[in-house]
Amino acid sequence: MQLSHLFAVFLFLQRVTSENVLIWPAEGSHWINLKSIIEELIERGHNVTVVIHTATLFVNYSEPSSMKFEVFHVPFTSETYNVFMMNLLAFWIYEKPLLSYWASYRKMLLILATGAKLNRQICDGIIKNHKLMQKLQEAKFKVLLADPVHFCGDLLAVKLGIPFVFTLRFSPGFAMERLCGQMPAPPSYVPAVMSEFSDKMTFTERFQNIFYLLMLDWTSMQFWSQWDSYYSEALGEPTTFCEIMGKADIWLIRTYWDFEFPRPLLPNFIFVGGLHCRPANPLPPEMEEFVQSSGEHGIVVFSLGATVKNLTAEKANLIAEALGQIPQKVLWRYTGERPKTLASNTKLYEWLPQNDLLGHPKTRVFITHGGTNGIYEAIYHGVPMIGIPLFADQPDNMVHMKAKGVAVALNFITLKSQDLVDALNAVINDSRYKENAVKLSKIQRDQPISPLERAVFWIEFVMRHGGAKHLRPAAHSLTWYQYHCLDVIALLCACLAAIVFALTKCCTSCCRKCRVLRGKKNKTE
Repeated sequence: MQLSHLFAVFLFLQRVTSENVLIWPAEGSHWINLKSIIEELIERGHNVTVVIHTATLFVNYSEPSSMKFEVFHVPFTSETYNVFMMNLLAFWIYEKPLLSYWASYRKMLLILATGAKLNRQICDGIIKNHKLMQKLQEAKFKVLLADPVHFCGDLLAVKLGIPFVFTLRFSPGFAMERLCGQMPAPPSYVPAVMSEFSDKMTFTERFQNIFYLLMLDWTSMQFWSQWDSYYSEALGEPTTFCEIMGKADIWLIRTYWDFEFPRPLLPNFIFVGGLHCRPANPLPPEMEEFVQSSGEHGIVVFSLGATVKNLTAEKANLIAEALGQIPQKVLWRYTGERPKTLASNTKLYEWLPQNDLLGHPKTRVFITHGGTNGIYEAIYHGVPMIGIPLFADQPDNMVHMKAKGVAVALNFITLKSQDLVDALNAVINDSRYKENAVKLSKIQRDQPISPLERAVFWIEFVMRHGGAKHLRPAAHSLTWYQYHCLDVIALLCACLAAIVFALTKCCTSCCRKCRVLRGKKNKTE
């Protein structure tokens, strides 16, 4: 009888604490992180609704799921969206390294203009869908969780009158975080994301870091200004994109101190890096048999992520040739044409249980493109890495891993077979890489609560308190010149100039009087 009463109380508590959560997702690896949070929210009894457009590439809303989907129409197809993504990747991987800084900058602006057009159509698909907006309004959501890589999540939350939480890896140069979230980032020792600098910069690097930040700030503000009128029209009052973004109650940053260099943070910026990491599960029997056949040499896990579907025949062959020169067995996630130089120690797979392989005791090294999700799985399991970064934050991620002593980075464009062989031999045979990887793993695991629990705690905190405005700094109410104390500096300079002017006038007057007195004395004599 007591157990039945306890069970009834448990159900009552679940019903009372259950809340409605709205999700504004992003594509690619961003969705992987969001899914981890969503699953934990559902496990805790919350009702999760994902608003998604019909052209999505990664969110399969037709499958049975414990989350609810609200699907809205957009005037383009998933094929159009995929072409844009592939063009962006092709530029970043193959064109950008061969172009000058200004040429690549101009080309990137053109590609981003196309992306902004698609993003605008996605926003129109929900903001101007009055029937869907009314339905969402009636659902009485307690919080909206958004990835700001896709704009409009913050606008949707403000339209619905609910608090919102951001989850993101970064914005270029921390522009969103610094300019909209007011997060301090001294350029003397905080390298801008994608600058490929460490926290120990030379004078030249500090100069480049400041220049890079100024360029990104100017570009970001020019780009955001195109959205200012859109946000103002949607809300029916003058506002700016950055002002609305700055209303976020919590920013969940998908890194941690095992990855980041020490830097200042605001109380509403929370590190949740590695929230998708978990202990390894057993491998499929056929894969386990191949892994065990490696003997004492162990295995190499190789994946360039889900986004890169193919490599040129030349690159695939030189990589396969290099892999054939090591004694380890290699499990390679690869979907292209079978390389002609593929050796017997290498096996190709269309998909790999990456987390389970990295957690296997026979894994010696992880060859990765440098995506944050893969890096965190390697950190969690204490596996050293060889990075072949391709695009976005990946080169910068590998700079962090090199600085931590757990990785060797290679250039994809200039990559030769011997480069990969040398890197494999260095990482596998030099025990320092493994020792440093294990050290990072201990840091990642040594936390009061797991990153996933921390992320969900702050989302529930916002739901319980109707926001977290008490954590937002007063900097949000200051102008840019007040924030940098330029008005105070101007007053001090004016006072100093007045004092100097007064002293100069006094000295001049005194000198004049002395000359007059001296002249009178000479005449008297």
